Amino acid sequence: MGKRRRVAERRKTKQPAVLGGVIAVAVVGGAFGAYSLYGSGAAAEDGTTSTTRKAVKTGPLSAAEVRLASTTFLTAWQSGDVTAAAAATDDSAAATTSLTGYGKDAHITGVTLTRGKPSGADVPFTVKATVTYKGRTEPLTYTSKMTVVRRAKDGVALVGWKPSVVHPDLQDGDKLVTGESGTPPITALDSAGGELTTAKYASLGTVLDGLREKYGKTAGGKAGIELRVVRKAAKKGAQKTPDKTLVTLSEGTPGTVKTTLSATLQAEAERRVAAKPKASVVLMRPSTGEILAVANSNHGFNTAFQGSLAPGSTMKVITASLLFDKGLAGADKEHPCPKTVTYGGWKFHNDDDFEIKNGTFKASFARSCNTAFISQAKELENDDLTKQAQQVFGLSRNNWSVGVPSFDGAVPVQSAAQMAASLMGQGGVRMNPLNMASVASTVKSGSFHQPYLVAPSVDHRTLATASRTLSASTLSQLREVMQYTAAAGTAAEAMSGLGPDYGAKTGSAEVDNQKQPNGWFTAWKGDLAGAGVVQQGGHGGSTAGPIVAALLKAGS
Repeated sequence: MGKRRRVAERRKTKQPAVLGGVIAVAVVGGAFGAYSLYGSGAAAEDGTTSTTRKAVKTGPLSAAEVRLASTTFLTAWQSGDVTAAAAATDDSAAATTSLTGYGKDAHITGVTLTRGKPSGADVPFTVKATVTYKGRTEPLTYTSKMTVVRRAKDGVALVGWKPSVVHPDLQDGDKLVTGESGTPPITALDSAGGELTTAKYASLGTVLDGLREKYGKTAGGKAGIELRVVRKAAKKGAQKTPDKTLVTLSEGTPGTVKTTLSATLQAEAERRVAAKPKASVVLMRPSTGEILAVANSNHGFNTAFQGSLAPGSTMKVITASLLFDKGLAGADKEHPCPKTVTYGGWKFHNDDDFEIKNGTFKASFARSCNTAFISQAKELENDDLTKQAQQVFGLSRNNWSVGVPSFDGAVPVQSAAQMAASLMGQGGVRMNPLNMASVASTVKSGSFHQPYLVAPSVDHRTLATASRTLSASTLSQLREVMQYTAAAGTAAEAMSGLGPDYGAKTGSAEVDNQKQPNGWFTAWKGDLAGAGVVQQGGHGGSTAGPIVAALLKAGS
């Protein structure tokens, strides 16, 4: 027993080796090695042993744990020890796949990792490396971040694995690949023939990626050699997110793709959204469907085309058209706007519980009275709003072909309280600025024209259509209530000076766990229509409204 005790003592006092100022920690079976402690006294003397297990550690991570876990991971990755690096994460299988592909598929070598200053459990770091392929070499530098977590089963501090740890542009299912791009580059042109670049228009990165994905192979170019993010395959019926080029090792020969964008209006859109966080806007031509400008203050995702957000009261444009069609409301007819209405077990309120006594539907629309719409839910079938959105406004059919990935809106069939909520743009209804700009365009032009960024004649694709148009009476009343809202309602301040040929609707959409609602605005002036959203911005009239109105003014 004495020998056994001495062995245990030697192990207990052994210190970690220090290599170049970095602590090297032995990793065994995906967790830091823990030694058994032998019992003493009578149990030891009679030849039996007992194993004392450490209690599972819980609670917040200490600074020392964060430092040790992140250092262990970075040291192993930098040395090329994929097994050890993966074992320092909470998902060694996924980490092994990504880190192996980093060298094998992406051909990235000479990795130097520099840890930044931790912020709690978050640890930023800088990557400097070299991309080499068929004798061509280019430097690679970027920053990423990891988060240290505590493994549930034993409390060990490990790096919480996400693909973005390897590179911030990676999502689940994506991978880094270096080689012939497969898709030749493109030169995108505005409607007047000027080149569109991210140097000129910072938020067009996702749009240009989408154009290359769709038209690169048919536009006459030749592929180059690149390090790129290859996106995972899209689900059936969904549009694949475009691949993204990170490093160009040899330039290909670009083809040319002409778009409908206006250089002047695109520049104005970029400038306007840059002034607010999480802002997106679209401007289009109602008579044709041509998209004239698209901009997002967040450059990593095209919210303007692909966002899926509750549109709030801007949805009341579609709902109002339904009520007019069914004779449940008239622009100048008296219409109830009580403080509250109960339907499907939910009690619906107006903002600050206002009411309009003996008012018209036009007054309720202009002031965005929720209860004026909810009160009519009992007169509607569950699928009425869905049919109206699909058949008249061309939405929620997943068949738009804009030229780049887009989301066509969703107006699902719902019942009870959720159906009532959808009448005012909540519930399961989801839209983006492209969808709502199209709604305003349909009202202005009198019929649905699918928005497009590249003319269908370029690739002979078929644009989506709507199966019916609004009656003359409904269309006239819809234009009247939107014009009144622009002149004297919640949109009046933003639309000041743009009349008389104009119309608008404001909206604010409540979002769970968000202090401020998303602010929405959709409007038309002449042969221009636009829509915008400012997430967590508050009321649409004062947030998204000025952005949309500025573009309408600039294009007039």
